[in-house]
Amino acid sequence: MLRLLLAGLLAFAPASASASAQALATLIVKVEKVSPRGGDIRATVYTSATYPLDNADPVIDGVVPARPGETIVTMSGIKPGEYAVKVFQDFNRNGEFDMNWLGLPLEKYGFSNDAKPAFSEPSFDATRIELHPGANVIVIHLQ
Repeated sequence: MLRLLLAGLLAFAPASASASAQALATLIVKVEKVSPRGGDIRATVYTSATYPLDNADPVIDGVVPARPGETIVTMSGIKPGEYAVKVFQDFNRNGEFDMNWLGLPLEKYGFSNDAKPAFSEPSFDATRIELHPGANVIVIHLQ
């Protein structure tokens, strides 16, 4: 009887772990137009509350070596919902988005929905994406 009870409990344990894992989202960011200059591709995911803030902590971030042409960044364990993604190619691997003395970018960058900046970064509404449970794929072209 005890063996039957244990077998039943074990049969349900993987299913519940699997169900909770599927409730989370994985974001696969295909970064296009990556420069052959190398460095890292840095992708960050923000909520509407943290997106406009300088130095705000992202929900999650990913860093992978830059590969000319296309580089893929995968981030897992994200709660489904609305987010915005910022990406840049960190040529010198210093972890910062470098600008010149005029405030112009020295490194390639991009946003979800390929939103284009005007005189500042695009709004959250322009970059907003919806993440659903499971795999979500977006493409960002560096500028």
